[in-house]
Amino acid sequence: MGHREDLLEGAKRCLLAKGFVRTTARDIVKESGTNLASIGYHYGSKDALLAQAYVSLVEGMGDAFDGDGTVDAAAPGSLERFERVWANIIATMKEPGSVWRLSMEVLAFGDRLPEVRAHLAAAQREAGRGLVPLLMGGREEDVSDGTADTLGAFYVTLMTGLIAQWTFDPASAPDAERLTAGLRQVVEAATPPADGASAADASTDGAP
Repeated sequence: MGHREDLLEGAKRCLLAKGFVRTTARDIVKESGTNLASIGYHYGSKDALLAQAYVSLVEGMGDAFDGDGTVDAAAPGSLERFERVWANIIATMKEPGSVWRLSMEVLAFGDRLPEVRAHLAAAQREAGRGLVPLLMGGREEDVSDGTADTLGAFYVTLMTGLIAQWTFDPASAPDAERLTAGLRQVVEAATPPADGASAADASTDGAP
């Protein structure tokens, strides 16, 4: 590997061991066997490198998200597929030293990590774009910006909330089954009865 790859791998190891705030440029240099000048040359800054390292760590979890292809056995867009995908994602949140704790560090100490926060914020659309085919089928390259900014943003928001709950209080955080039950209730409430009456109308049938 060249210095660029060495720096990225070193930064990933530093993040997992020390987090964003405690990792210094010298830590990365020591871990990667490179030099301080290489960070600026290849990534512009230490924070930009750390942000890229975090994105790379998340991208490396793709196989865990789709269960090595078992998710594809469920119909795209189905509640069964929704439950399978989120069960896989939540399983990664339960692991000791989960990479997701780094997301909470950015939320908590974002004012001390402005460049990291800016880089990760810019990556949100692409994160959503990657989640859409996982749950809905299809190819990531075919997901439009409009879909990434709506459905993709919905999935990213859901994931951020789950990360927060599993980090803050794992005992009460919802599992995939409870999450799917909640979605089912939302879908049923938004779906009018077959006779065309609204859910509200149906609930008042027989009222004086």
